[in-house]
Amino acid sequence: MWIFSFDFMQRALIAGMITAVLAATLGVFIVLRRLSLVGDSLAHASLAGVAGGMLLGFYPFYGALLAAAGAALIIEFIRRAFPRYAEVALAVVMSGGMALAVIMISLKKVFNADLFSYLFGSLVAVSPRDVAVIAGAGIFILISITLLHRELFAITFDEEAARLAGIPVTAVSIYFTLLTALTVALAVRVVGTLLVSALMVIPPAVSLQVARSFKETFVISILAALISVTCGLYASFIFDLAPGGTIVLIAAGLLVAVMVGKGVIKKWM
Repeated sequence: MWIFSFDFMQRALIAGMITAVLAATLGVFIVLRRLSLVGDSLAHASLAGVAGGMLLGFYPFYGALLAAAGAALIIEFIRRAFPRYAEVALAVVMSGGMALAVIMISLKKVFNADLFSYLFGSLVAVSPRDVAVIAGAGIFILISITLLHRELFAITFDEEAARLAGIPVTAVSIYFTLLTALTVALAVRVVGTLLVSALMVIPPAVSLQVARSFKETFVISILAALISVTCGLYASFIFDLAPGGTIVLIAAGLLVAVMVGKGVIKKWM
């Protein structure tokens, strides 16, 4: 692992590992709530924020965070208006976010390397400032999830029962969606806006294939995400590939391997 002796690779690894833990943890709740496309929707919205930041001349991460947070609130509002058609909210935010991003990019009239790095991730683009922001926000997200894990567990499996038990379902759901938006905004620097949702879905999918308990689901999901990020960063450096795509391909390969292995074991038992 000599490549991690480089400063930019160390920053990429730290940011990637924090992102992996956050995405895999929140992803378990997202997948179990059948909201797998929420990451895609928020990522498209965050791209509009990134483009807005570049257009107006401020730190793009702040734009991504504001756009993703606004999109999260819109998603929850539309979900309440269409309780039987939750996917409508995701489609509206996804298409609207991409449309706004395209308009802002056209106003800038330039498709520079920095914007490209936000689309597909970059090894050299992760700055010390990015690492500090990702670490600070990551601690906040993990503390929030730890404090709300019982409420989130109840809401994930039965919202109506959770409401009858006195849990403020709407408030917790909105807060969780905002945490997801923050995670997406953090992840776009390493994985890219077009691929961030895969990191929130594939590792939980791997864990659901083999986990035997709810806690085990989190452990395996996080391990799968960490393996994907570490191997993906290594491969992307060695073969000069886009880190986001490499990370997601490795995660997808893990899922396929687990599914095939599980099928072979069942066949011979």
